[in-house]
Amino acid sequence: MSRTRARVPAPDQACVAAVDLARAAAQELAHPGEPGEHLGFESEGDRIVTHYFACLDRAYRGWRWAVTVTRASRAKKVTVSEAVLLPGAGALLAPEWLPWSERLRPGDLGVGDLLPTPDDDDRLAPGFTELDEDADRQMVFEYGLGRARVLSAIGRDRAARRWHAGEHGPHTPIAHAAPAQCSTCGFYWLLSGELRLSFGVCTNEYAPDDGKVVAADHGCGAHSEAAVLPPPAEQAIPILDDLGYDLIEEEEGSADASADASADASADDEPGHS
Repeated sequence: MSRTRARVPAPDQACVAAVDLARAAAQELAHPGEPGEHLGFESEGDRIVTHYFACLDRAYRGWRWAVTVTRASRAKKVTVSEAVLLPGAGALLAPEWLPWSERLRPGDLGVGDLLPTPDDDDRLAPGFTELDEDADRQMVFEYGLGRARVLSAIGRDRAARRWHAGEHGPHTPIAHAAPAQCSTCGFYWLLSGELRLSFGVCTNEYAPDDGKVVAADHGCGAHSEAAVLPPPAEQAIPILDDLGYDLIEEEEGSADASADASADASADDEPGHS
């Protein structure tokens, strides 16, 4: 069985020779001097040829002007059918278009914005479904009460991987310089369910992660056991007070008065005293 080959029409010579006509059409669309050298041509069909010219605009490097010329059957005059700027090899292109739901990134949601969740979101599961024994037993659905959907195992695992790899995980400079992990900190409040095995909430108002979910192997310098301050010592009363003084009143019958009385008695006993 032979493979069918598409017939490639021979280039129309009149259209091939219409290089100046094609260049003039490109110059009408571009700024003066931007269409550069002729890069060749390509046959598009019967009496249809596309000429390519280099684009000298610095904002469109790697692009080229494509001008398609043609002529009617049995006509000698060649006319311009289309002129457009097309990317060539190595041209800078815009990224592939994605719907808004796939372009959305954390932090893009602003005040007043609404983010709808699709019905088949695999991060969520119906609230009335029974979970495995090893999974989180979240709120059981009751008609008129509770939540219609709860976090599924897939949503929980995705959140765990995202949190562990983020700025509140172990692979950050502040965690590498920390004296100990959050799992040994007194300000580390465990989450409920299976996430308590790896994550908790920081409750230290002086820590940079206060009020945020942190990994158990995260850490910072505000660890509760980083530096336990000793209790303040009470200042002892000085033994010798060099600054103050006391006034002492002389009492009757003191040692000085007795000494004076003894001196007077001795003087009376000496010869010549009457």
